[in-house]
Parts: sequence; structure tokens; C-alpha cells
Amino acid sequence: MTDDCAVKVYKALGEITRLQIVKTLVKRRELACQEMAAQLRITAASTLTHHLKPLLECGVIAVRKEGTFRYYHVQRHVLERYAPYLLHE
Repeated sequence: MTDDCAVKVYKALGEITRLQIVKTLVKRRELACQEMAAQLRITAASTLTHHLKPLLECGVIAVRKEGTFRYYHVQRHVLERYAPYLLHE
């Protein structure tokens, strides 16, 4: 992993909604979009998508598709390297 990767991770985690998404996924292991939106009180799907995209691009989270549903989970190895405190709160 390069310095460029570290910058992307910290930039993605530097926004409060994205940080809340990651903290929620650490606690819940995996969530579908609708569950995540409800838990974080995000009303527009486009807003959630806007926040998920940078987290996916830098590898902090990953997605599993099952039918028409998408389930998101954290990439623990990425958090261990760049933000281990999030795994131990």
C-alpha cells in the first residue's frame, strides 16, 4: 500500500458521515443500503451513494451483491493498517 492509498483512506474517513458509516459497519459487521440509511437517518439514496463511493474506492469497505441487494462490510485489514482505533472502540 502506498502513500497515495493512505491519503485516500484518511480523506474518506475525514468526513463525519463516512466515519459514522464505518463505525456502524464495524459494530454491525454487514448492512444493506436500506438498513444503513435508516440507522444513519439518511433519507436520500443518492446521499448514501455519495458517501459510500470514496469508502469503496480506497478499500475501507467492500460490497457483496445478493440478488438486487448490496451488503456492505468493512475491510478489517485496511482499518488495522490505517485506523486501528476504529476496530477497538
